[in-house]
Amino acid sequence: MRIGLFVTCLVDLMRPSIGMAALRLLEGAGCEVVVPRAQTCCGQPGYNSGDRDSALVLARKVLGEFEAFDYVVAPSGSCAGMIKTHYPDLFQGDVDAARAAALCAKTYELCDFLVNVLKIETVPGTYEGTITYHDSCSGLRELGVKQQPRSLLGKVAGLKIDEMNEAEACCGFGGTFAVKFGEISTHIADRKCDNLCATGAAAVVLGDLGCMLNIEGRLRRRGDERTQVLHVAEILAGPEEA
Repeated sequence: MRIGLFVTCLVDLMRPSIGMAALRLLEGAGCEVVVPRAQTCCGQPGYNSGDRDSALVLARKVLGEFEAFDYVVAPSGSCAGMIKTHYPDLFQGDVDAARAAALCAKTYELCDFLVNVLKIETVPGTYEGTITYHDSCSGLRELGVKQQPRSLLGKVAGLKIDEMNEAEACCGFGGTFAVKFGEISTHIADRKCDNLCATGAAAVVLGDLGCMLNIEGRLRRRGDERTQVLHVAEILAGPEEA
């Protein structure tokens, strides 16, 4: 099958190793993976801010770049959720509504795709230690991504999971929410950091880079230089070979 890998803006700009890890996982499972070079944003920031016109321009661009693939996969519940959950509303009454619906039907968050479509039995990564897992809001609530990453992490040699309290609670990011309501966001992030640090885990693992940046930023500002903040794809794929 031919997979269109939607890298996402944040991964491309801030932590491309996540995109490379996703690529290795998909290719290792036997997929032909294509990364459209002109891809940019899914339109979520504009959509969430009420700017439907600019969001639709970007969504139409995504549609043109990815509709030819058998599946579209993103290492982000947030961006996959935008396409799969919100494009039907964005394209409602539009001439391209049927094309958008077809794209939505074949768009998946990475872990969901690995578990429910590819049904992989093994992963190449290893990790000696204990991690805890944070459920990012969009993946959990829009796409039902909950057990899929935990099932995959359970296949990682040496890894143990210690669940934190309130694993499903928001980290305080929420895109522009963290900018518009900084004090509230900081309070929510502190609560998340308290819960994950209470486990004593060496790392917190999750599936959305926005949440990763928010949690890691708050941990470092609190003086925690020990706790790693890792994307689930980086754990599952293991380090890139030299």
